Amino acid sequence: MDPLIDVLALVDMRSARFARLEAAEAWAMSFPGYQHIKLGAVLKGSCRVETDGAAPVLAGEGDCYLLGNGRPYRLSSAPGVPARPSSDVFAGFTEGGTVRLGAPGEPPHTVVVGCGFHLDPANAAVLMDVLPSMVHIPASSDPAGSIRTALDMLRRESASSALGSALVVEQLAHIVLVQVLRSHVAAQGPTGGAWLTALADPAIGAVLALIHETPARPWTVADLAAEAGMSRSHFATRFSDLVGTPPLEYVAGWRIRSAARDLRAGNRTVASIAAQWGYGSESSFSHAFKRVIGMAPGLYRTETRRRTHVTEAGAEDRASTPGS
Repeated sequence: MDPLIDVLALVDMRSARFARLEAAEAWAMSFPGYQHIKLGAVLKGSCRVETDGAAPVLAGEGDCYLLGNGRPYRLSSAPGVPARPSSDVFAGFTEGGTVRLGAPGEPPHTVVVGCGFHLDPANAAVLMDVLPSMVHIPASSDPAGSIRTALDMLRRESASSALGSALVVEQLAHIVLVQVLRSHVAAQGPTGGAWLTALADPAIGAVLALIHETPARPWTVADLAAEAGMSRSHFATRFSDLVGTPPLEYVAGWRIRSAARDLRAGNRTVASIAAQWGYGSESSFSHAFKRVIGMAPGLYRTETRRRTHVTEAGAEDRASTPGS
């Protein structure tokens, strides 16, 4: 099992409000805080990206950036340009459309596409806690080569009104996001102290893949150390250093989050799900579940379905009423 794919499925990542920005002359736009993560790509020209917790970045043509702290941010042509609130710029915006800044009819100097990704609130921290405030992938970097083809397609499709273009753009945004995460792992190496960067370590990455493939297996540190080809003490230390948590704590946390996915997906009893994931009783499962997720299994199922209903209703409202 690929741990990255497993995590993206767990957090139930959904894209929301894709937009294309075309700008000419001096320009700047400020954005309020947002939920979860935002992805941007510069298709033409350059764009200055600023957010709390990260140094400002001048993103050039072919660059991508990922914002993961949920704080307000700013896009501009240069420092010091007065920023228009995004709520003003996007007033009357139709999702998937294009907004323009600058003199009417003037060809754009800069084209930026952006997409927000909403995550399951109960599990969002699994991904968000391992991302820096900003990930910047320059077009000149080695990993950017694999992104270039997707960006070329994104450039064409985001400017198109052809049948199905909105769906193509959404899928391309997911592809670019995965490529950016891959590039981040490659650039950081295995020393980032989180499961994502630990995937770059051959031994620990292989063990993480095994845990994600069979989380219900009654793993011991000795079992995992043998799979890694290390002594028990060396493995435990290296795993904790690279992943940021001890091996069995990681196993237990992932087991519970996998069980939570089953709770979201169907109507099976809590007892049957507890048994599937290796718990001898419903009470022991409930105790472990509450420690990891923060609420009892039954309440989690109820709250998740309520949030899903609210989110889907909101999406229908946005689709029928253009907003900012």
